[in-house]
Amino acid sequence: MLIQPDARAGGHRGRMAGTRPGSPSRLLLMLFGDYWLESGEGLPSAALVTLLSDFGVNDAAARVALSRMVKRDLLVSTRTGRNTYYHASARGKAILSAAMWRIAEFGSSHDDWSGEWSVVAFTIPENSRSLRAGARKRLGWLGFAPLYDGVWVCPHDRHEDAVRALATLGVTATPLQSTVAESGLPIRLPQTAWDLDQIAQRYHDFLDRTADVRTLLKERRVRPEEAIVHRTRLLEDWLDLSSRDPDLPAVLLPPDWPRAIARDVFLETHQALGGLATARVRRVVAAIDDELAASVELRTTADWIRPVA
Repeated sequence: MLIQPDARAGGHRGRMAGTRPGSPSRLLLMLFGDYWLESGEGLPSAALVTLLSDFGVNDAAARVALSRMVKRDLLVSTRTGRNTYYHASARGKAILSAAMWRIAEFGSSHDDWSGEWSVVAFTIPENSRSLRAGARKRLGWLGFAPLYDGVWVCPHDRHEDAVRALATLGVTATPLQSTVAESGLPIRLPQTAWDLDQIAQRYHDFLDRTADVRTLLKERRVRPEEAIVHRTRLLEDWLDLSSRDPDLPAVLLPPDWPRAIARDVFLETHQALGGLATARVRRVVAAIDDELAASVELRTTADWIRPVA
């Protein structure tokens, strides 16, 4: 059974602390989550700077990102001799645990659906653009979509998460649990709140990109420094898909919905890249601290659903 971390500690069901996809801060979070989350020791700053260079991040940008993450209480820095080390703070671990849980569990549920929708209704003035954007972002991450202006729906029991997310913005909402009533007249079904064609295309794009990596793996043409980049991009892609797709129950989806096959491909490819990517991290850390390299973790998605100390 998958155990979901506390959404309040984890930053809105796994939202990566407001970091942008592909940014140095997001890459650092992914690296800690995938290779170092359960270690009680710190990673040398020089090793992190070198690993970020694999993604095309220059030294100055890498060090700025590390400093910012300490200020945002995502990382903690310590100094031993001439070396600075970083490890995830308690807040950082909570955020990473929630994000990794989300990545691991997304698309795995095959439970029967009760037919009940979570609904939140609220009002935000038209001229409060930043507030409306914030509400849209947070509710979208939770799997909600606007059926009508100010009426957002989700096929899962998340109305309390939505009320909490809106409350942090100072917005009061009315939560409802609803089913669609029968009518002899034309009605708009809740699932039309999402553009399913667009979501399906994102899955097909993901499968196309991943096919190229799988071909390189099959032909043994992936170097360790490339593997870590492919593996991290794979995580980012899957996390992005989990925020775009509300994980609608099968009864609401068109035939041949690509989520299941995409999930299988994601899991297989992430694991296939693991050995090479982990070897890259260990080699970089060993160049600075040979004993510390043994603490680099080869983790799979199955490891992400265990509680982190």
